[in-house]
Amino acid sequence: MTTVRASTSSGRADGPVGKDEVVAAVIRSAADLFAERGLAATSIRDVAARSRVNHGLIHRHFGSKDALVAAVLDHLGQHLAQLLADGADGSAFADAVDRQLRVLAYASLDGYPIGELQSRFPTMGVLLDAVRPQHPSELSARLAAAHAIALQLGWCLFGDFLRASTGLADLDEMDDRTFVRSVGQTAASILGAQYRGGQ
Repeated sequence: MTTVRASTSSGRADGPVGKDEVVAAVIRSAADLFAERGLAATSIRDVAARSRVNHGLIHRHFGSKDALVAAVLDHLGQHLAQLLADGADGSAFADAVDRQLRVLAYASLDGYPIGELQSRFPTMGVLLDAVRPQHPSELSARLAAAHAIALQLGWCLFGDFLRASTGLADLDEMDDRTFVRSVGQTAASILGAQYRGGQ
């Protein structure tokens, strides 16, 4: 049995080979495009071109754009949870968080039902496991986790506005690391003092 290469719409045969490679390339490319432009502004053909596969393969392996979005959401959640488990370095972790938050923000703004499409939330599970001991009830821990993520999503969505409107954009000493550190410290205080010490 021979392995057939996934051909692109241009007829080139240098794309991924076999179902597993095609699916992985499509999910990676879709995640990147969704983070860059948003879900509504990204077509299946855009994803096919970026991943170097024929768009028919995306329909074959995913069925619909909603199913592709669901696969991307699950992939991003699992990827971030794996980075946490592996103790990834700060820049790799920050990049993964930024990409996931951007995709979530665009998905929400574009009207995708994230809670219905994403089937697993491993990163939230890790976060909840870490903060439960610092809270008197399950509800308190869940609310703290939700508030901390909302803070990060807010900065992801409205960072430019927040910097400009509060006069932070003009301060030379305020670089991206300062903002990341500040948001992280505030999120840690929301989550509980002991969680902050674990970072």
